[in-house]
Amino acid sequence: MKIQFQADEDLRRAIVLGVRRREPAISFVQAFEIGAEGKNDFEVLRAAADPGRILVSHDVRTMPQHFRQFTSRWSSPGVILVPQKLSLSIVIEELVIIWIASEAEEWVNQVRFLPL
Repeated sequence: MKIQFQADEDLRRAIVLGVRRREPAISFVQAFEIGAEGKNDFEVLRAAADPGRILVSHDVRTMPQHFRQFTSRWSSPGVILVPQKLSLSIVIEELVIIWIASEAEEWVNQVRFLPL
């Protein structure tokens, strides 16, 4: 199955728009599009897990710990963490490559940092 992404509320909007522009076939929703703004990490992880979307977040400080706690009880499609200082072009290219080169099943219960 093809990967689908969900942006955490903190993810730069330009990343989502850039990925969509670079590859229009990629399904990448923003937090406000699914009513996930203002939610805590567990609620965001659940909001991504229910429809099977990999969460993409800048929250490198608390998300890894919350992800481990979440996956100790439930399954997750995965999380990709993006350092704030990573260039926009690199982030967009990496997400597009991930979408092209892998399947959703490969990311289940995985947390990865960009760049890969």
